[in-house]
Amino acid sequence: MSIENRVEAVAKNIEGKIQEVVGEVTGNPNDKAEGKAKQAEAQVRHIAENLKDEVKKTLN
Repeated sequence: MSIENRVEAVAKNIEGKIQEVVGEVTGNPNDKAEGKAKQAEAQVRHIAENLKDEVKKTLN
């Protein structure tokens, strides 16, 4: 498990949520969509880290 990768994923998720809210408040659909995309990217990073952890457990 890479703590750095997980921290980056959490930061990306927070950044995405903030951008999505800003897009909702300002009525900017691009900001809202980019925020959602960042959240999806963060979720993929978390899944990748979970898979790495499972592979390491299996190999040990």
